[in-house]
Amino acid sequence: MARALPLRSAAALALLASSCATSPAPPGGAPRYIPSLELESVGPVRVGEGALYGRVLLVNFMATWCFPCVQELPALVELQRRYGGRDFTVVLVGMDLEGAQVLEPFARYYELPFPLLVAGDAIRGGQSPFGPLEALPTSFLIGKDGELLAGIRGVPPVEDLRRHVEAALHP
Repeated sequence: MARALPLRSAAALALLASSCATSPAPPGGAPRYIPSLELESVGPVRVGEGALYGRVLLVNFMATWCFPCVQELPALVELQRRYGGRDFTVVLVGMDLEGAQVLEPFARYYELPFPLLVAGDAIRGGQSPFGPLEALPTSFLIGKDGELLAGIRGVPPVEDLRRHVEAALHP
């Protein structure tokens, strides 16, 4: 069952935002934390530099060994196919310790229509740019302006995800 993230995630986001005030702004005034998603990309869909700026993102932290994560894939694929042409992108961040060695064949096997990024040590340790990761899967919906719109632990009904994405695309 999906649950909203605890309030301390909001505190982590506030800390992150305050620490970003001293970092240089990325292209076009885009959110400062998105460069943290410029990780190694594996699979059939790769992410180029700056490709995530100005888009609604559903960033999903997952692992290949996590049954609920794999169970959620069809819903994420459906969202990408439905909204991908409307400035929306699903981004998976793979938490597997073996990294690209496991994630590359996984992405190709499932023919993922969105990028699969390889998590670094800090993220695998439970610290994402959006707040702590206490369970898998965990997703964060990020607006075009970089605002954190929702944090979801677990596998929510696809209708709930659709509603959140539609609201983010039409604020």
